Amino acid sequence: MSAESGAATTAFPSTVASASVPHHGVNPADLATGVIIGRTSEYFDFFVYAIASVIVFPKWVFPYATPLNGTLLSFAIFALAFLARPIGDVIFLAFERIWGRNVKLTVALILLGASTVSLGFLPGYAQVGWSSALILSILRIGQGLALGGVWDGLPSLLAIYAPEKQRGWYAMIPQLGAPLGLIVASGLFAYFTTFLSAQDFFDWGWRYPFFVAFAINVVALFSRLRIVTSPEYQEQFEALELQAAPVKETIEAEGRNIVIGAFAPLASFAMFHMVTVFPLSWVLLFTKQTPAKFLLIELVSAIFGVAAIVASGVLANRIGRTRVLSITAAAIAAFSGFAPQLLNTGDVGEASFMILGFILLGLSFGQASGTTASNFAQIYRYTASALTSDLAWLFGAGFAPFVALAISSRFGVIASGGYLLSGAIVTVLALAINRQLEED
Repeated sequence: MSAESGAATTAFPSTVASASVPHHGVNPADLATGVIIGRTSEYFDFFVYAIASVIVFPKWVFPYATPLNGTLLSFAIFALAFLARPIGDVIFLAFERIWGRNVKLTVALILLGASTVSLGFLPGYAQVGWSSALILSILRIGQGLALGGVWDGLPSLLAIYAPEKQRGWYAMIPQLGAPLGLIVASGLFAYFTTFLSAQDFFDWGWRYPFFVAFAINVVALFSRLRIVTSPEYQEQFEALELQAAPVKETIEAEGRNIVIGAFAPLASFAMFHMVTVFPLSWVLLFTKQTPAKFLLIELVSAIFGVAAIVASGVLANRIGRTRVLSITAAAIAAFSGFAPQLLNTGDVGEASFMILGFILLGLSFGQASGTTASNFAQIYRYTASALTSDLAWLFGAGFAPFVALAISSRFGVIASGGYLLSGAIVTVLALAINRQLEED
């Protein structure tokens, strides 16, 4: 979720929640605050890069390509982070076993911050030629490796303290970081694209959001370290066996559940990029909409997303998390059949697509974390949850902007709905398989 990485790690069986573990000094409010700050900082990094991959990098790094091909090349590099994240998992989980969670988290966040702030100094094609794309690729891989290592276990601990009938509510807390990060990132880019000339924006204005991302990372680092390094929380991690297990051993023991967990939230993760990254690219390439205006539409829509995530917690407590995911997957399937065409119908259509899309995203994404975590044996849960999360992002979202734009540019924007529909179908199938396994 890690950042883009917090998904897939916040559901635990009732036996764990009620287990007799020491609670001394553990404050659920502190946990929730740490989780939200951590996830917001990670998603802010994510969206700063995502927005720049649409409005900056095609011109800055690929000026020799057509606008469409430049954006597709930019999206190809965008996907590198998702390919690198599982590798980062393997590296940093081993790092944690040797040096501990606090050292691992510090190194991962420093790598994330360094990769992000370095993007703010990225030379363009005019300065260094093809090396610009190479540098961008290396820094994007650095972000991906770091995102594979920033999992701190706090959402898992938060879920353990969730009252038995409040699991849906506690599951949605880490997910709030996504729309909150988007609101800040969209606001920053909207400000600079509005009040700077095009020349000034491309000369220097686009760099500032990356510097802000670095500053936010520093704040998030100290906030999270304050919690995970305290004796009270260390005691909880040890008592509940929330420790890094060897990756190979975890895959051998929990491979089937990891695969199911990676595919269960596919509808949510596909929807994630279909209402955040893809529409920005489409309207800028194929309509007369300005970046600043659409970013404001995106910002307002993300507020609806925050409300929908909160609502998902209420609904999940009443009807169950699996039912919420199944219903929203069906709704996303219906959305895929008509909504993408709204992006070609002007301001009202764009706003309608974005608001409705964010409401569906919030309801589904709010409960997309930890769908199968209760199936993991406790000794493997920490590592298996991290792997499940990053594989879910890879399969569900890593190539979504590239695929959606490529097929839409060839067959029309309605074709992007096919990508969403496939994600919804996979989610329903994965949930059905998981339910059957639980019954067996």
